[in-house]
Amino acid sequence: MAESESKVLMLIDDEPAQSRLISALAAREGWRTLVVGDADTALATLNSRDGVNVSAILLDQWVPGDAACDLIRDLKSLRPALPILMLTASASPLLAVEAMRAGATDYLIKPIAPDRFLQALRSATERETPRDELQPLSEKMSAALDFDAMIGNAPKFRGALAQAAKAARGQGHVLVEGESGVGKEMILRAMHASSPRAKAPLRTINVGGVPINSIESLLFGHERNAFPGAFERQVGVLQNCDGGTVILDDVDRLAISTQEKLAETLANKIVRPIGATHGFRVDVRVLCASNFNLTEIAQGGQFSRPLLDQIGATRIALPPLRERASDIPALTRHFLARIGEQPGLAHHSITDSALKLLASYDWPGNVRQLQAALFRAAVFCDEEALTSNSFPQLSEILGNVEDQSNYRQEGAGVLLYTADGNLRPLEEIEADVIRLAIGHYSGRMTEVARRLGIGRSTLYRKLSTLGIDSAA
Repeated sequence: MAESESKVLMLIDDEPAQSRLISALAAREGWRTLVVGDADTALATLNSRDGVNVSAILLDQWVPGDAACDLIRDLKSLRPALPILMLTASASPLLAVEAMRAGATDYLIKPIAPDRFLQALRSATERETPRDELQPLSEKMSAALDFDAMIGNAPKFRGALAQAAKAARGQGHVLVEGESGVGKEMILRAMHASSPRAKAPLRTINVGGVPINSIESLLFGHERNAFPGAFERQVGVLQNCDGGTVILDDVDRLAISTQEKLAETLANKIVRPIGATHGFRVDVRVLCASNFNLTEIAQGGQFSRPLLDQIGATRIALPPLRERASDIPALTRHFLARIGEQPGLAHHSITDSALKLLASYDWPGNVRQLQAALFRAAVFCDEEALTSNSFPQLSEILGNVEDQSNYRQEGAGVLLYTADGNLRPLEEIEADVIRLAIGHYSGRMTEVARRLGIGRSTLYRKLSTLGIDSAA
C-alpha cells in the first residue's frame, strides 16, 4: 500500500464548503480525506474495511443528532490510540476541557487556520518524534496588553519590554523577532494599546494563514474585474486602517513581489489597489513579527531589503524561554491562576518537584508551549496541586530531575560573568538589578527604591545615568 493511502483523515462534518477546504489542506501533507456527515456513519465507517486505514479524526463540534463529547468517547472506545481533533466555532475553554476529558487530542477554532491545522495533524500523528514538541492546545485565554502585567524578570526579556514600551510611544514601524511561541504578537498588541493610535483601527493578519494568491488583494485591495473572480471592488486593509495600525505576523512569508510593493507603499504612503490607475494616500503604522532573523534571510535573497529598511528601524529581539528559565516559576504560577478562572477548571498549586521538572525542559515551543502543557495538566488533575506526575511526557524525556546536576536553579536572572569568564562591569550589573526590581514590583518606583535601600531621587538619577527606561 502506498504511503499516501495509509494516511487517511476521517472528517466528520456536514458542511460541503468546509469539507472541501479541509480536504485540500490535508492533501498538502499527503493525506486522503474520508468525509462522513453524521455520528452513526462515522462509527460504522470506523468498524468497516475503509476505517482500518484511518490515522486521525477531525470532528466538527456541531455534529447533527449527537453530542460531540459522547461521540468522542464512542470513537475512542473503538480505537483508543486514534488521535481525535475537535473543530468548533466557540473559543470557550469549557468546550476544550470537556473535549479533552472525553479523549480529544487537540482543539481547533473556526475559521480553521491552515498552518495551525497542519501543525495539529502532524503533532497528533508523528509518534516517532514525541520529544520535539508537547501536544499543542489552542486555548484562547486573553493575553495581557499592559507592559506592567507581563511576567518575567530576566534581563534580556525586561530589556526587550523596555525597548517595546519606548517604541510604542512613537509613530515608526517596528519589527519584533523571536522563535515561535515567545510572545511576539502579545508584545505588538501591547505596543498598539500603549500608542497614540490606541483608539484608532487595528487589524492583525497572520500572513501564513492567508492563501498566497489572496494576501496582496487583502493588503492593498483591488478594483472590480482586476483579475478573474474579482466581481466587486475591495478596499484593502492598509487603506481601511488609515490613521491606525496593522500587525503583520510572519511577515517573512509574504511573496517577494508583495514585499516590494509593501516597501514602496510604506515609503511613499500611497496605497495602489490591484487594477487601479490611481492610489490613495494613507497614514498607517505597521508592526511586524517574524520567527527568523530577517537580516540573515535578506542577505540570502529571501526577503526584500527595501522592506527590511522600512520596518526594521526599530527591531526588538525576544529571547526564547530556555534563555530566561528563571522566569518559569513565575510564569507557571501566573498561568495556573488564569487557568483556574476558566469555566470547568479548578485552581491548582504546583509542587517544587513539578517546578523543577518544568524548569529543566528546553521548551522548544517557548511560553506558548508551557501554557498549553499547564492547561492540559490542569484538565486532568483531580488533586489540589500539580505534581511531576501531571507531566508524563516531560518525565519520560527528562527522567528524575533531582538526580540531574545540570538542573537550572531558580535564580534572579542577573548575569555576573561575561562569556570569557570575567566579571561584568559593576555599572552593567547594577543596571540589571534595577531593571529586575522594576519588573518585580511592576513599576512601583517607591517600592523599588525602598527594596533597593535608596531614595526615589537617587533611583531616578541612576535611571538617567544608566540609560534605563522606567518601563524596564
